Amino acid sequence: MCLLIVVATLALYNPVNRHPFVNYDDPGYVTDNLQVRQGLSGEGIAWAFSTFEQANWHPLTWISHEIDYSLFHLNPAGPHFVNLLIHAFNAALLFLFLVGTTKRLDASLLVALLFALHPINVESVAWIAERKNLLSTFFFLLALLAYAGYVRKPDAKRYAAVFALFAMSLMAKPMMVTFPFVLLLLDWWPLERRQRGFGKLVVEKIPLFALSLASSVVTVIAQQGGGATRSTLQFPLGTRLENATVAYGSYLWNTVWPAHLAPMYPYPAHGIPGWQILVSLAALAAVTAVVMRLREKAYLLVGWLWFLGTLVPVIGLVQVGDQAMADRYAYVPLIGIFVMIAFAIADLKTGVVPRAVATVLVLGALGWATHRQLTYWANNVDLWTHTLAITHDNFIAENNLGGALLLEGKADDAHQHFLAASQINPHDPMSRLNLGAYAQEHGDLHAAVAQYEEILRLTSDPALLASTHANLGGAYRDLGDDAKARENFDAALRLNPNQANAYLGLGILLEKQGKQNDAITNYSRAVGIAPSDEGYLRLGHALEQAGRTQEALTAYQEALKIVPDSSVAAAAVSRLEKH
Repeated sequence: MCLLIVVATLALYNPVNRHPFVNYDDPGYVTDNLQVRQGLSGEGIAWAFSTFEQANWHPLTWISHEIDYSLFHLNPAGPHFVNLLIHAFNAALLFLFLVGTTKRLDASLLVALLFALHPINVESVAWIAERKNLLSTFFFLLALLAYAGYVRKPDAKRYAAVFALFAMSLMAKPMMVTFPFVLLLLDWWPLERRQRGFGKLVVEKIPLFALSLASSVVTVIAQQGGGATRSTLQFPLGTRLENATVAYGSYLWNTVWPAHLAPMYPYPAHGIPGWQILVSLAALAAVTAVVMRLREKAYLLVGWLWFLGTLVPVIGLVQVGDQAMADRYAYVPLIGIFVMIAFAIADLKTGVVPRAVATVLVLGALGWATHRQLTYWANNVDLWTHTLAITHDNFIAENNLGGALLLEGKADDAHQHFLAASQINPHDPMSRLNLGAYAQEHGDLHAAVAQYEEILRLTSDPALLASTHANLGGAYRDLGDDAKARENFDAALRLNPNQANAYLGLGILLEKQGKQNDAITNYSRAVGIAPSDEGYLRLGHALEQAGRTQEALTAYQEALKIVPDSSVAAAAVSRLEKH
């Protein structure tokens, strides 16, 4: 059965191995992350345990990306396949836990296949940056298996295994802070430990509750420090409660009708329609009523509370980011819904053949929907074009589509999407950064400065501030204000010592001031962090001016490797080789 689950998952998701990196979070986690791009090392492991980068503390996730880079460098096929393997193993682990605790082979297999094949989980698998979600769930499921072993034979070693695996889940992603509560549900069903008394079961889990609390505190510190947490001025408590209600209903709807799935669901620009709140409340109340009426079917109550409870950390009461909800957040919670469905089907008083036929048809439909959903992730332009087609007022999708078009050399088309993003959300710093860069590239330096100065008032995100200061330094340099240029380059490097374009801009400024050696130092730092043809050309020119001909030749050759048809680099190489 495990082999069936794994093979079915690998076969269905096979196209993902040909997909690229996504231009949303993947740069921060892999392609532009200098530390990850050093590969696995002692220094890298120490960094993983000490950093709050990406507004999270998840050292095991960072270590997994470092291992990926050591094995595959920047070939996206490698991390994509690792994601797929983890998802397949997660489905098999889920099956093993359920069949081991319920002794129900048919229902357990159906839960695992629903989990493996449902299109709502495409986001977690097809998005390399969501390794944290897959890895956290992997250790969460191992912890459930360890807990089942502890229940069979309680002792300190088995409890320590549960504690350690739970800790590893939190060190991959802190979402599973609800783990102790999940165990209390499982104590009710299928582990049947009610006779021990609720108080004793809670006391037994005090160390796990303490670990959840510690992880929550660290997460809040990391997210606030990284500028990810949104204030109640941006998202008032009433709005958050309304959105949470609608999100619960939307997750249920996307489970039964997964036709319009996207990597980003924005908050409605003009408020949440009242009918959506009422429909969601009615749906939640109806399911709750049915579950309570049929409470002798313990799997219904446990599955429903699993769904409601495991979503609490990400339902938006503490708003992190700008999304109203996210498919990736449903990865673990929907296991509860799958349990309700599968065990209810297994208990139907119908013939085996009709149930089997219906099950195969449903799984086939889900597999087809997953295959179709995967096609949207085949490239960035398709992904964000699809997202804009099925969502409204989505400024993040507009920004990301613009970024994807920019990489294809379609700057004017990209500009239209950056403009649309800024019109949807005038307080969005990313669209302003993009508009500023466009204005700067087209010589409108005063417009660029105005955009950058506004960003400094809008955000506290260190990475975004570093990029803004670096661009602002370049604009002031071109305007002839060297003092302000230097001030901004220095500010960028204080915020991010690996801001490559700040080193490049500082090098240009220093060379302009006749400080050749200092310019060479900064150009060298820039290409060491982010190799580029411009960086190597400027380094080569500075070295040549300093009389360091052989080093200059090497720099020009590196530029030629990056852009083989560069006439400037080719001419420089030819000239220096003659000498």
